[in-house]
Amino acid sequence: MKIEYLGHSTFLITSESGLKILADPYATSSDLTYGEINLSADIVTVSHSHFDHSNVAAVKGNPEVIRKPGESEAKGTRFKGIETYHDEAGGRLRGNNIVFCFAVDGIKLCHLGDLGHKLDYKQVTGIGEVDVLFIPVGGRFTISAGVATEVCHQLKPKVVIPMHYKTEKGLPVIAEVDEFLKGKADVKRISDSQVGFKTGKLPSPSQIIVLNSAL
Repeated sequence: MKIEYLGHSTFLITSESGLKILADPYATSSDLTYGEINLSADIVTVSHSHFDHSNVAAVKGNPEVIRKPGESEAKGTRFKGIETYHDEAGGRLRGNNIVFCFAVDGIKLCHLGDLGHKLDYKQVTGIGEVDVLFIPVGGRFTISAGVATEVCHQLKPKVVIPMHYKTEKGLPVIAEVDEFLKGKADVKRISDSQVGFKTGKLPSPSQIIVLNSAL
């Protein structure tokens, strides 16, 4: 399985058989200046309807779109959507958010979308075992670096990939990834936008992997 970080909270996951799953495709704006998404996918997941996570129209290939909580299936892949919130006020400030869990080539992935709070017991239980966790760390619109650290302790993934943080092209009002990385061991910065994993060969102990954006 290959993971490519396009920018912001958008990832392209490609299975060994070539199935392509795109998570939370962004639309550009005056503040969000990653390159335009111009690629094909078989499946798109959308955690919530904000412009920077739901630009399905940009994705080529007539993909199936998963954007609801509960159990879904597309192209032979099962998805579980866990209901959460975009804020700490039960969604009253920024609405709802869906955490998506699915497996590719036997590896369990979890994309937290714009999670805005620490998880409760029911949500942690619903998510279950996680191999690779995509987690927002920039604060303000999502969980802060400190809460992101707590969520990592709750879910205990083998690999943590930060997203939704400040870069030269990202939202200017959120924190940089270094705030989340402070004091943490087993941090691996990759100059590329891609990383590959095989079942049975995941890092132990767990590892934080920071990718450069492709766009």
